[in-house]
Amino acid sequence: MQIRTFPNLTVIRKTKGKLPRLPFSKLKNAVLGKSYELSIVFASPAETRRLNRAYRNKDKAANILSFPLSKKSGELYLCEREIRKSEKEFGLAGTKLLVYFIIHGMLHLEGASHGSKMRKSEARLHRRFGL
Repeated sequence: MQIRTFPNLTVIRKTKGKLPRLPFSKLKNAVLGKSYELSIVFASPAETRRLNRAYRNKDKAANILSFPLSKKSGELYLCEREIRKSEKEFGLAGTKLLVYFIIHGMLHLEGASHGSKMRKSEARLHRRFGL
């Protein structure tokens, strides 16, 4: 397991491989603010399936799960294997696709629901982060 810590941010990799080199802090601060406490966990398909079944009643692995813990804290669980399945759908790959999903998950932590307002926020952040 790999753990990287930043102010108000912890990134954990529970799967094989190295943590991706992403602007985790910049992403978090842009979407959620500097004072928001966030954990980002790179998890296996089995773990995201277990969490998805327990909290969303869906018996399948998830690409990303967002868990708000309070108004100022939350967790994101990402499954890279599931995210990679979306490359063609979103026209992105590698770290750009990870950034896409991290932004999406953070907006859910902020309280956004799928719809035009969320799409506008995503588009603004995608431009800002070069997607």
